[in-house]
Amino acid sequence: MRALTVALLGAIFTTSLFPGVANAHGIWFAERSKQLAVIYGVGADDLNMVQRLPKIVDIAAYDVLQQPVATSLRASEFLVVVNTDEHPAIVAAVLDNGYWSKTADGEWIAAGRDEVPDAVLSEKTIKYAVHLRSALAEPLGPLPKQTLQIVPDDAILPDMMGDELQLTVLYDGKPAAGARVIVDFVNDPDGERIVTGDDGRVTINIRNQGLNVIGALFDAPSTEPKKIDKIEAMATLSFVLPHEPE
Repeated sequence: MRALTVALLGAIFTTSLFPGVANAHGIWFAERSKQLAVIYGVGADDLNMVQRLPKIVDIAAYDVLQQPVATSLRASEFLVVVNTDEHPAIVAAVLDNGYWSKTADGEWIAAGRDEVPDAVLSEKTIKYAVHLRSALAEPLGPLPKQTLQIVPDDAILPDMMGDELQLTVLYDGKPAAGARVIVDFVNDPDGERIVTGDDGRVTINIRNQGLNVIGALFDAPSTEPKKIDKIEAMATLSFVLPHEPE
């Protein structure tokens, strides 16, 4: 236990010194060794989620009727795994990444403006994730705790790469105008963003015949003006399109 604590403190210290990518990172769900895991990263970066487990402030699961079912998280040496014994159709998580301030020389410090008064930007960053494991009985609605959420228009997703998918980005259950949608957060994280209009809607083409992770970034007004300039929310919607039978 002591060794784990020392390692965790060391990781936090290192992140405080070199967290320039902290704001671009997100969380999503993906299969690892036949188990559903929570991933933290961006693009091909798959960072240590076990060290970040204390930052997960909500984990939830739902059936095809979008009714809650039991779930939990379990940490192994390298992975944080979701309990899917109840065969959920939906799983969702929230990671509170805390306060970050950027100094004039580009360094990110894990603190608000109250502790970094000369910061050029201070923000609170929160990561949201929803994973669809099967078709639903009706279109996905706003989920509890998912303040920023990417919602498909239809209950049943297309099943082929290249098919169109209509999405709405919600913030506090309402259309999020100005959200920046990333079509393929894992394979093309720096790709062109699609900005939502007043209705929060976008239409994309599904990129992968396999795991798809769609991202959305949204800047919300500060709720602590003395401490932060804004809230930066990052959400993902992930699902898997099946491949042809072997």
